[in-house]
Amino acid sequence: MAALGGGGTRWRRAWLPALQLLRRGSKAVTRHWKAMHFQRQKLMAVTEYLPPRPALPPRCLPRPSTQGHQEDGQARVLRRQVEETLRGSRMVAVCQYNSMPDDDVAMFRHYLRRHNIHVKFVLNEIVRPVLAQSKFRNLLPLFVCRNILLVSPEPRAREMLRVLKGVPQVNLLGACIDDTILSRRGVENFAQLPPLEVSQGQTVAALSLLSSQTSSLLQRGPAHLTALLDEHIRRLRDTGTATEPPPGQSTGNQ
Repeated sequence: MAALGGGGTRWRRAWLPALQLLRRGSKAVTRHWKAMHFQRQKLMAVTEYLPPRPALPPRCLPRPSTQGHQEDGQARVLRRQVEETLRGSRMVAVCQYNSMPDDDVAMFRHYLRRHNIHVKFVLNEIVRPVLAQSKFRNLLPLFVCRNILLVSPEPRAREMLRVLKGVPQVNLLGACIDDTILSRRGVENFAQLPPLEVSQGQTVAALSLLSSQTSSLLQRGPAHLTALLDEHIRRLRDTGTATEPPPGQSTGNQ
């Protein structure tokens, strides 16, 4: 029996499970989410921190100064080129540029170059500081999108409008011609004016006509007075000759 008992003990030990699940500190969830009482909700809403609003919106505040940053050398070169271009141009037109194929851009520049009008692709970050310090500062509101400049040493508004009429991707916004800011309508009216040489000739002709009319008016009075005096003297001579007696008859009466 002892042997059986011992064997039985060994048999039970041999059949114990190799994996034993032990519970180490995990507990069942005994507290679930519960809605906050409405009075506590009111109290939390009243005591919630609200940051003070700024006196001015951030978009209305001046931008931070970039003087501390070192200016890029390429930006300086481009800015200097824009200054030289504006300084030597009598006509500066601002246009809105929409994307177009490279071949159309090349033809567009070629047609304008035939009339001595050049196309300048510039960034707003480059051209705006230059315009702000020049006589073209009134053109700044036009630089709000992708723009190009059409510059020419001569006021070729008529030729420019003729080329732009066939390119719908480029829209004229405004121009400065001979130090005068013009809108699109103003440029169209300027293009209808005669050339400068013709206008100068018409002005000289008008001034010459006025001077000749003034001279004729001033000479008409003295000429008329001279004619009247000559007529009066002639009549006096005729009357004196008729009333004067013959020389022989006067001698006989004596």
